[in-house]
Amino acid sequence: MSESGQIIIAICLLIAVYMLTRKVNAWRIKRAYMSIIKDLERKEAFTQASAIALPYTKESIFRMGVRDFRPKALQFLVASGVVGTTEAGKYYLKEKKVGVLKSEEPG
Repeated sequence: MSESGQIIIAICLLIAVYMLTRKVNAWRIKRAYMSIIKDLERKEAFTQASAIALPYTKESIFRMGVRDFRPKALQFLVASGVVGTTEAGKYYLKEKKVGVLKSEEPG
């Protein structure tokens, strides 16, 4: 095989790996969205009075193991208006119908 053919194959492989990692990260972020929503539904945090503190609200300085997407997912959910926050730093589910979010894939 010629050198130019090897370079083309290597570039194609790099593009495929990049696209695969993007899909995997999008899948993991979607799982983080769903876990946050399920936590809030399970604890019945639907109003400011029933808001709960979530243990994964801030990113850890010392990350051990796999990356945790929940802090970034929580920021997105608050910014999009699905999750509300109180002055005390607690969180509650603003919209009980999040079926649209469940069917969408981020990324």
